[in-house]
Amino acid sequence: MAIPTSRTKEKGEIRIDPQKCNGCGSCVSVCKDFSLQVVDKKVTLTKDSFFGCIACGHCMAICSQGAIQILGRELSPDDLFDLPLKETAATYEEMLNLLKLRRSIREFKEKPVENELITKIIDAARTAPMRIPPSDVNVLVLETQERVRNFSKDYCTYLEGMKWFVSKWFLALMRPFWGTANDQLFKGFIRPLFNIYTGNMRKGIDLVTYDAPLAMYFYGSPYSDPADPLIAATYAMIAGESLGLGTCMLGGIHPLVQNGSKAKKLREKYGIKYKSREGLFVIFGYPGVKYHKGIRRTFASVSISS
Repeated sequence: MAIPTSRTKEKGEIRIDPQKCNGCGSCVSVCKDFSLQVVDKKVTLTKDSFFGCIACGHCMAICSQGAIQILGRELSPDDLFDLPLKETAATYEEMLNLLKLRRSIREFKEKPVENELITKIIDAARTAPMRIPPSDVNVLVLETQERVRNFSKDYCTYLEGMKWFVSKWFLALMRPFWGTANDQLFKGFIRPLFNIYTGNMRKGIDLVTYDAPLAMYFYGSPYSDPADPLIAATYAMIAGESLGLGTCMLGGIHPLVQNGSKAKKLREKYGIKYKSREGLFVIFGYPGVKYHKGIRRTFASVSISS
């Protein structure tokens, strides 16, 4: 049985051309499903693979002779591309400088993000690693300021009907079940957030998506690893920074649109296909402010085993 995803339930098909195979075994070394073996100096299929081919493509990509093809699970030889020259890649210092330059931007110029840049951001995000191919990450693109603001308005209307969720009686009822940390989070963050979002929207002020000219929502499916959409969103954010855009991750939307009939209606209105354990909105736009200093961040802890 193949590992199921929302896009396919079938195994990949491995095709080996024995005339091209030189028996080097590189493909065997990278196949962690143990689908391949070398017999009599030629690669053949095994009978004891773990799951069947998941179409990661490693064997096809590492073969210098072009002797292996993978078909199925949304993969084919047409998906191969030549790797960029190593000399064209960013150095560590260049990468670190880009990351240091990025700050969360919530103030944008009245300037749309060009379609060409949107395409580049999505192309970069597609390179994000995933747990099991094919990727179960879905992306909602709100590509104009008007569409982004309309989403914020609809989201605030939805929150107006959900205020019981942060009421004193409901939080008191739930505290024994979800513990002190969640109780403090709801009282100190979620409940004020409801009021900030809805109260300001009634005044015509968008503090949900900050009138950004572009927003992308990365989310998974019931089959996806919870980390997959978050990694893809991070790649998109870094790509936006490299293109001269300001970016900001928004964590206050995804968790509140996952459950209930009203949340389902909001998801359906915007073509959001699935509930998702994890998801993230990222907003983009040309920065309306310029920072002159960076701020050093820290981890809660770093433990190095010895």
